[in-house]
Amino acid sequence: MPRYSRVFRRFLISYIVILIIPSIAGYMSYRTSISVTQSVSIENSVTQLQKSKEILERRMAEVEGFTRQLAINQDLNILMSEKSSDEKANVFGIWKMMRNVLTFGQTNDFLQHFFIYLSNYNVILTPGSAYFRPEHYYESYHYNDLSLEEWKESILGKTHRSEIMPLSPFKNKNTQTSAITYMQSLPLDSFNGSSPAIVVVIIDKKTISSLLSGITDRYGGWAHISDAQGHTIALQGIAEEDVGKLSSDTRFDREKVSQFYEEDLVITIRSGTNDWVYRAGIPRHVLLENANKIKYITWTVTGIAILIGLLVGLLLSYRNSVPINRLLSVMKEQFGNEGSAGRNEYDFLQGNISEMITNNTRLEAELHRQRPLIRDAFLKRLIAGEFQSREEIIAAASQANAGLTSKAGYAAILQINGYSGMDSVDILNELNAARLILKQALLDWGSYIPMTDSGSDKIVILFATKEADMASDFGREEIGNVLNNLSQLVFNEYRISITAAVGDRFTSEAEVSHSFEQAKQALEYAVHMSKKGISWYSETLLESATYYYPLDIELRLISTVRAGEIEEAKRIVQSIITQNIDQRELSIEMKHQLIGELKGTILKLLDQKAFMESDLFESVKNRTIDIQATETIESIQAEINEIMVVLCGIITSKKNDSHTRTVEQIKQYIRENYSDSELTLYRVAEQVERPEKYISQLFKEVTGINLSDHLEKIRMDQAEQLLRKNEYTVDDIASLVGYNSSHSFRRAFKRVTGISPSSYRQSAQE
Repeated sequence: MPRYSRVFRRFLISYIVILIIPSIAGYMSYRTSISVTQSVSIENSVTQLQKSKEILERRMAEVEGFTRQLAINQDLNILMSEKSSDEKANVFGIWKMMRNVLTFGQTNDFLQHFFIYLSNYNVILTPGSAYFRPEHYYESYHYNDLSLEEWKESILGKTHRSEIMPLSPFKNKNTQTSAITYMQSLPLDSFNGSSPAIVVVIIDKKTISSLLSGITDRYGGWAHISDAQGHTIALQGIAEEDVGKLSSDTRFDREKVSQFYEEDLVITIRSGTNDWVYRAGIPRHVLLENANKIKYITWTVTGIAILIGLLVGLLLSYRNSVPINRLLSVMKEQFGNEGSAGRNEYDFLQGNISEMITNNTRLEAELHRQRPLIRDAFLKRLIAGEFQSREEIIAAASQANAGLTSKAGYAAILQINGYSGMDSVDILNELNAARLILKQALLDWGSYIPMTDSGSDKIVILFATKEADMASDFGREEIGNVLNNLSQLVFNEYRISITAAVGDRFTSEAEVSHSFEQAKQALEYAVHMSKKGISWYSETLLESATYYYPLDIELRLISTVRAGEIEEAKRIVQSIITQNIDQRELSIEMKHQLIGELKGTILKLLDQKAFMESDLFESVKNRTIDIQATETIESIQAEINEIMVVLCGIITSKKNDSHTRTVEQIKQYIRENYSDSELTLYRVAEQVERPEKYISQLFKEVTGINLSDHLEKIRMDQAEQLLRKNEYTVDDIASLVGYNSSHSFRRAFKRVTGISPSSYRQSAQE
């Protein structure tokens, strides 16, 4: 027996218990389902027959509504009121009325064959035709059991009020069929004698039988409809003789809704509208067949499920026990077997894991204690200019909890005087103590100030201002007060003399290193001139034989233009001009070399593929080459700024073109797949090969609306078109436009349009 068999058995027993519980519930459910199958089948059959009845009555109501529409038709009323004339008939009125009735048959298949008889003109109007002699109509369409005279007398010569003639043999041109006939005299208040007009609707038995196909096709049974007098209206799947036999059998109860007669379950429904009797028969073996199918399927599925469940239980038991036993082995190898005797595996794991968690907590505490070192390393990288972008700086500052509360401020350097050139152990210890005193004094001043060491006798301080204002002197007074008070405090209490130097104000985290370099230059100038107090870089005029344009500044300018950030690029150029023109005394040759370096930077940018493919490449290149060093520095700076605007515009245009293509691709995909209910943001992102969050933000930026709102609008627009066509039910339309449930569709449609789908369809029809 393997050493982990006990864990394995525990898992297996648990899975078997979990498997047995639903099996018992499944067996009880099976017994219940078998007992109710027959009653459910009867209810379903009654429901199916009820639906067929409702559809047929609705169609007949539409036929009646059609006759009422004709009764108020102005053109027809004019024709009915005109006096007949053998010499001249109202041909235009008849033609116009013939055209008017042409469209009625397109909305109801019960109106495929109808005619209007005008007694004053002795003319029959059909959709698309007019028969000026009823005999001509009779030649193509007539009842087999009615002669021409009988037809004229019983159909055309009498007043009818919503009369229905039972199923009768009928000849439709050269086709022999059977039909029922609906007749209505016009005007509707015609009661006695002949009437000015008669509407006759002939409904083919195939049209009515199609409504019963749901019962006969589904169950293989039969259906029969008769009127109040017992005359057949429609039948399918049964002969007329068998219907008569059923009705005359004393064993058959005509008033009972459901009953077994011979081998059929017979369902009977009587209409409360016209007293028609709807009757359907379902073979008994169909009901038993459904029950047997449930029985066989249940036992088969249950057996397979139990077998698969056992196999899965064995697999899961093995799979879940293996890592636990492997963990036990590792734990015993690392911590030994002490304490495992008499304890189960879980207690042994719990004890050792608790110890690991305790050790991890101690490690986290130690890391927290080391956080000042991480913060100090971040500040050293920041002032050295080692970060490539502002985003990288922000991420690193957050990780180190550096406390950069503003993106603007000043970099300052404090140098402890009197220790130059001394590097003995005692001197280094003394300098270390002096730095700690300075740092503590700054911390005691109030809010946290980022600071780090620079060598053994210097401290770098970052003073953050309250807002990123462009005024160069913003915050200078406050910083001056702090440094002066600090200098007096440490000198009076500890006899420590310091020299302070402050660089120009930075307006972005990426400019901290530049401000630090300025502070270094100001400190060198102060030491060289033996200047006391605070040295501000902006107040120091440096005499230099060379220009100032370090490599990191050039690389930052190139990356800024490639990112399309024109304002940041202009600030960098302005900083370069200020450093070399306003704060240095350069010779004419050095100025020319500086301009050449700036032109070289632009030409380096033009070597990038993004710019070489642009139509503006040659013109920008020529403009750069044409810059003359002999021009005024203001005009050169303006020209460089204009060139950078063009380059940034190229980058922005390429970004916009790419974004537009992506958005159009998204729109096209939605137009083609809006009917898919599984269409999600993940599917769209997968199609355009972009992250979900990216395309969501991009679509919002380009179009101004959310992607989900756009998808909903596309679906609602299509739903409105389908509702206006009136070819589908609301449930069908919900499925066609991509909704899993009609409830969700109705709620979304009302939210977008303000009305329900049914109300929209009704208003569109009106």
